[in-house]
Amino acid sequence: MITPFNSKYRLITVSGKVAVGTTTLTKNLVHTLGWKHINFGALQRQYDRKHGINENRQGAVARSDDHEKKMEEMGEKMLKIEKNIIYEAWLSGFLARNYKDVLRVLLFCSHEDLKVDRVVNRENISIEEAKHWIKQREEENEKKWKKLYGDYDFWDKKYFNLVIDTYKTGPMETLGKVLDKLGFRHK
Repeated sequence: MITPFNSKYRLITVSGKVAVGTTTLTKNLVHTLGWKHINFGALQRQYDRKHGINENRQGAVARSDDHEKKMEEMGEKMLKIEKNIIYEAWLSGFLARNYKDVLRVLLFCSHEDLKVDRVVNRENISIEEAKHWIKQREEENEKKWKKLYGDYDFWDKKYFNLVIDTYKTGPMETLGKVLDKLGFRHK
């Protein structure tokens, strides 16, 4: 049983590019807080499988603009009305940038080789394949989103309340930083 606590935040967004630890952090938050988890990457992968898209070989450019806009609308609706949810998506923090009652967390990894290693182990592929997949997905997604939403740096630190380099912090320290920012005290 999770003990309720008071926080000025009703929702958490967890953003970051490929292999920076967003899913690990989100799972740890769900376990600690008991909040609901919405993973937009998982929703995109369902869509991709249904439409024969390999997410590691193609990024957002393989999806229609209408689909991307529908996903954003779903996220916007959630941001306006929901509470006690952890919203994990590449653009979740950017989309929530004007909500003062949403804790916007950005994860990044300052060493590309660690990201590559994570993808190699997770996907059981070669180092060269992992490097190619990461570069292609990140470039394609950013190109698509700039076309749809404007010429933004979607991961500019100014959009976030908390920015964590997962090269320098392990999973539990990363979790602790978010819980501290929330004002969570384990009893």
